[in-house]
Amino acid sequence: MDDQGLERSAILLLTLGEELAAEVFKHLSPKEVHRIGEAMTRIRTVPRERVGEVLTQFQAEAGNNSSLVADNDEYVKTVLRKALGEERAGLLINRILQGSDTSGIEGLKWMDSESVAELVRNEHPQIIASILVHLERDHAGEILAKLTPRVRSEVVVRIATLDSIQPNALRELNDVLSHVLAGADKLKKAALGGSKVAAEILNGVGSKLESELLDSVRETDEDLAQAIQDQMFTFEDVIKLDDRAIQTVLREVANDGLVIALKGASAEVREKVLKNMSQRAAEGLREDLESRGPVRVADVEAQQREILRIVRKLADAGEISVGSGSEDAFV
Repeated sequence: MDDQGLERSAILLLTLGEELAAEVFKHLSPKEVHRIGEAMTRIRTVPRERVGEVLTQFQAEAGNNSSLVADNDEYVKTVLRKALGEERAGLLINRILQGSDTSGIEGLKWMDSESVAELVRNEHPQIIASILVHLERDHAGEILAKLTPRVRSEVVVRIATLDSIQPNALRELNDVLSHVLAGADKLKKAALGGSKVAAEILNGVGSKLESELLDSVRETDEDLAQAIQDQMFTFEDVIKLDDRAIQTVLREVANDGLVIALKGASAEVREKVLKNMSQRAAEGLREDLESRGPVRVADVEAQQREILRIVRKLADAGEISVGSGSEDAFV
């Protein structure tokens, strides 16, 4: 959401009233609540014309008053408490209105990455890994990027080899964060880590740091590094590449291998590929796909891995970009 969208959302919620605004907040993520809440506290007066642009049907109610509510801070506090409950709202209210930080696994979801990194940077890598798998992947990636190189690589290895967290480990986490989770003794083991989670977090750190971390993991465990890398860009992710990148990849792929790979691909991926071929080549590929009989899953996966190998080779050479982190987007 851009700055203009944040402003429109904030004005809208300020016009709705506490009850309706609270209902809206219930359907937003912590990050969205945080950003919109901050935008609401920044708004003191709004020109009548601007209110009309945002919500014409409420223009009569807005009237000639440019001030939407008497006390925005109190309004935001009340809305957040109704939407999130006293405890979670308190965490966010402190963050937005007072700028103070709180601890606890749940509380970390409402804190910015810099604050979380500062809070955990001196903890054991296993503790940090156990914390990060509880957070949104992009949030965890931002935190990871703010740690030292040595700690980052150790944390990634531990995330990739983590498959569950025992209740006593959760208690340890909460001791570290000065927050005890209710009912920790009754918690069951939950699948939280693994190479896929590590890959999802690395997807958000940018290509330069991503390569450094993978190289570091590879020095410790080559198979683990490969498992993480295999999860970072799957064949279905081809749809995220731009047209120029697709065309570059297709020049390196044999037609027969492409047909087999696409036999096991989604319709969206097929169309993405076909639209980046000449009309004649696309027609020929469609005919080959229709005439080709059943193909073994193992053969499909082998050809898809080969195409992914080509994608990675081109990405390493700088000819295409497949990064999704803050340092580079798909281009």
